[in-house]
Amino acid sequence: MQDSPTLDRGENEEEKTSPTVKPKYSVFVDDNFHYMDASERYLLGEFETQVEAIQAAKSIVDVFLTRGYMEGMPAEKLYQHYVAFGDDPFIISAHHEDTPFNAWDYAKSRCDELCNLET
Repeated sequence: MQDSPTLDRGENEEEKTSPTVKPKYSVFVDDNFHYMDASERYLLGEFETQVEAIQAAKSIVDVFLTRGYMEGMPAEKLYQHYVAFGDDPFIISAHHEDTPFNAWDYAKSRCDELCNLET
């Protein structure tokens, strides 16, 4: 009589034969107006690639900045509005690797671009 194969660490046979693929990058969004208030945080989405996650995070910042921009507004004023009231996306990697995205740095460069379009 042949023994049945044993499963490791409580896995069932279905888990061994059909592994689920988990997204590698999660984009969360904090609210700068409610700084350090985790209850205001939400999950924007989960992404397979770092590029997709960064693109999603940038779009959150871009939406806020384009809605807040007024003709003739100085870049510093738009940026201060963002850091006081804007959505602050950040990326967490399932592999705990650093992601090269900082919402405030991105917002600063976008403010400069948006406000200098007129000159």
